[in-house]
Amino acid sequence: MTATAARTSTQHRETKETTVDVEVGLDGSGTVAVATGIPFFDHMLEQLGKHGGLDLTVRATGDLNVDLHHTVEDVGIVLGTAVREALGDKAGVRRFANALVPLDEALVQVALDLSGRPFLVYDVDPVAEWIGTFDPQLAEEFWKGFVDGARVTLHLRSVSGRNGHHVIEASFKGVARALRDAVRVEGEGVPSTKGTLSR
Repeated sequence: MTATAARTSTQHRETKETTVDVEVGLDGSGTVAVATGIPFFDHMLEQLGKHGGLDLTVRATGDLNVDLHHTVEDVGIVLGTAVREALGDKAGVRRFANALVPLDEALVQVALDLSGRPFLVYDVDPVAEWIGTFDPQLAEEFWKGFVDGARVTLHLRSVSGRNGHHVIEASFKGVARALRDAVRVEGEGVPSTKGTLSR
């Protein structure tokens, strides 16, 4: 994929537990349409699209009567896969990025590498047991799925925070800003001495 090619992807995944459809454009304007059946999760995905400068559509149905886990995890996998496909060979991308994002009393630190190697360090205190109908521990499961699908290295760390909503939202905004920066095309060639960022 050349730097001038459209960096978009459409992905579909269907299992006995979930059906997930994702469309992503990396060079978008933050236009987002999300429906997963999980209100707080929808709100977080909207933050990811808006602050990541992504054009993002997510449609998911799942066995929410059992638990939210399968839907949250599978959306992460499919979204990550879409980002990876949209990036193509990653020629010219900045590759590395970081963000330090506050939301009132909460502060979250993010570092991202479009490495081709999935690795997650998640040191985020969820603070609250529940945010509406959402178990904030599922945020880690989402990022695990995303990292595996996108094949990126992601470090997330909460520096401070007493409100669970603020902490989790700051983490999504932080990843959004880091992703927006990392995928930016600023040169030519793949930014690796190996000549590839596929693995």
